[in-house]
Amino acid sequence: MSLNIGIGFVTGRKHFQHVLRSYINNWLEHGLIHDEKIRLHLFVAYDLKYHGTQISDYKNIPPEIAKMVESIHFYGAEKIENETESLKKAGMINDQEAKLLFGEGYAKKRNVVTYFAIKNKMDRLIFIDDDEYPIATMKNEHGHLIWMGQSVVGTHLKYIADADITHGHHCGYISPIPFIRFNEVLQENDFKQFIEAISNEIVTWEKIRDLIVQNKGVTYADPDIINHSLLSEVEEESGMKFISGANLCFNLKNTTHLPPFYNPPGARGEDTFMSTALSKLKVVKVPCYTFHDGFRVYKNLLNGVLPVSLESIDSVSPVILKRFINATIGWIRYKPLLVYITNREGYENTMREMEEKLKVTIPKLCAYFNTRDFEKILHEFTHFRKNTVKHFNDFDATKNAWAKLMGAMNESPAC
Repeated sequence: MSLNIGIGFVTGRKHFQHVLRSYINNWLEHGLIHDEKIRLHLFVAYDLKYHGTQISDYKNIPPEIAKMVESIHFYGAEKIENETESLKKAGMINDQEAKLLFGEGYAKKRNVVTYFAIKNKMDRLIFIDDDEYPIATMKNEHGHLIWMGQSVVGTHLKYIADADITHGHHCGYISPIPFIRFNEVLQENDFKQFIEAISNEIVTWEKIRDLIVQNKGVTYADPDIINHSLLSEVEEESGMKFISGANLCFNLKNTTHLPPFYNPPGARGEDTFMSTALSKLKVVKVPCYTFHDGFRVYKNLLNGVLPVSLESIDSVSPVILKRFINATIGWIRYKPLLVYITNREGYENTMREMEEKLKVTIPKLCAYFNTRDFEKILHEFTHFRKNTVKHFNDFDATKNAWAKLMGAMNESPAC
């Protein structure tokens, strides 16, 4: 009996088809396309507003590529709206629940993909980001780069049968923080305070310092993990079992305890908030890497061009600086809620400490980068801090709405 494998993309970039072609060739290379025990299905939720794309940027897949997978499903605004109307008419969710689960935002598009994968009877669902490539880079004892192709889908399928969720590793430019040369305007301790203000359990100063100071912003794959297929179950820490939003696989055989994705409006962190709701699930870290081209400067990796070195991403570029600022705003928008969920007793003290550190460090960042755009961070922090309880209630309501929908789908033979 064949397993139906959903491959989920949430995308808004023109180069989606380029990434898709690379992954399909990867599946062909690793024997998945012609494996009679596996049927691969694509589920693509696209956003035309994100980078001003057109439907053709996603749907015009060459026939020779399309025929290699079992089916391809696209979900734009109209199709999502039609589906939510059908769900409301069937009494499976109400209008408010539909907005919480399937409205605007990145997390909600991930919910769309998950919902349709379940509706279409997928056994597994693997999320892949359009800026992550199936390749790992390591350094040998001489400091030279070693590149190795990764069977991302194959690795997840190997281990997911004994888990509820599997997720892999990431290398490359996994942080949006560019390389920074500290000086008298912005000293290392200043930046440390700033990172401590916006950071969470994943983005810590210790990790960031090692990354930007020692490795110039590049994360390299661990050869032991690859060569020895090191596997580990993710233990709960601070009420969370950490996952990432891509290189991520769900076992859809039992969706009873599978939570939805959620993030506060305009924020990210959808994988972080899902991490707070995984206590009842077995989560396993599996030995495969994806190369995160976070600044999108290594697109030719998809054409087989392997760099001999990975350079630091310089903060003087307006595009790089804008991405860094936007990322910090995204982090600050979701940190109040994350602290409220994971450390309710310490919430007020943490908020006061964050505010103090931001007030001290933001002027220095503005002076260093010669822009006032960093001032938006404190404004956003104030707004999202005021709305923390509302966002907590929305998250709770989103989880309840998802559980209600999953229950209705399990009871309905049509779903």
